[in-house]
Amino acid sequence: MSDYQICQEGIWDTSVPGIRFDAQGVSNYATIQKKLSASFPRGAEGKSAWEQTVARIRKQKPAGSRYDCLIGVSGGTDSSYLLHIAREYGLNPLAVNLDNGWNSDIAVKNIKKVTTALNIDLETYVIDYEEIKDILRSYMFAGLPWIDAPTDLAIKSILYKLADQENLKYVLIGSDFRSEGKQPSEWTYTDLRQLKHVHGQFGRVKLKTYPTMTLWDFLYLGYGKKIRLVAPFNHLPYQKKNAQAILQELYAWEYYGGHHHENLFTKFAVAYWLPRKFNIDKRRITLSAQVLSGEITREEALAMISQPPYATDRMEADKAYVIKKLDLSPAEFDAIWEGPNKTFLDYPSYYPLMKRMLRLSAPVLKQLFAVKPKIFYEMEERAA
Repeated sequence: MSDYQICQEGIWDTSVPGIRFDAQGVSNYATIQKKLSASFPRGAEGKSAWEQTVARIRKQKPAGSRYDCLIGVSGGTDSSYLLHIAREYGLNPLAVNLDNGWNSDIAVKNIKKVTTALNIDLETYVIDYEEIKDILRSYMFAGLPWIDAPTDLAIKSILYKLADQENLKYVLIGSDFRSEGKQPSEWTYTDLRQLKHVHGQFGRVKLKTYPTMTLWDFLYLGYGKKIRLVAPFNHLPYQKKNAQAILQELYAWEYYGGHHHENLFTKFAVAYWLPRKFNIDKRRITLSAQVLSGEITREEALAMISQPPYATDRMEADKAYVIKKLDLSPAEFDAIWEGPNKTFLDYPSYYPLMKRMLRLSAPVLKQLFAVKPKIFYEMEERAA
């Protein structure tokens, strides 16, 4: 197409919602990355910020507790290496895994290997599979792009709930914008209001074990009880390939084949559902972020994005597995697949409220969220 354009500093292109380019062909998503990097510096300043956080974590350890923080684990690179880093800095985390019935065998083994070797206690929260199956089916029937949103919400909810239960003030998360980027809200936005509406419209099973928290619950625990989400990789030197090499050497950790492939449903959502039904390739965001961080070159990113996420025959086998595990008939799946594509804006959510909250002053936002959420960086840059 004649109006196609691609960022000259990354590989963000006109398939990305809300993208704009300046006179030099640099996109506003590159600007988002640069602003995030400026807000969360690495090097000596980043190390100092992380060490100050470690000191606060130790100081606020609950009396009589073995733990001083919480870490959500999936068996993937980021969370596994985060356990390693926590121990390296003398922290005593409680590891928490959400079992939604889709964890790969490799991921389960990785969690056991790393937590055992580091003598870290593991707590696994299991959602009744009939419930999670019903919710995931609902998101597919709703025609939404990010059908794994219920897993994201459940993980965040259980981390906050357990931190409150254990009287812990810090939850360490393995997110890293330098290697992951900021996905457009149209591709991934979700919240509990959306989930309740989608499940109410398309679901059939009453939710009893699925963990939920409203926006007000999150604000209460974050602002009222001062429970903080901390992303150490925002400040520490971190590259996935290096982390994987260390994990393999020290813990016999195994790689699972791709970003988020440690969970089989997430793998399907990222590598099949999004690119084939919605023409959304999340790799375009992550690879662009890695180009700007210097982890890969732009030429390497262009070569990677030109290839499918993984082998086509494997994709078809995974699709058949997902259809069977969700108890969908081929006819039901075909109807879903041929149905209209929707966005999160087609369903009620807290997003309009989030946009209004953006107008709050910086000091108020800091009190509410501890650090400015990435979605606010996106909102600001796209509104400019």
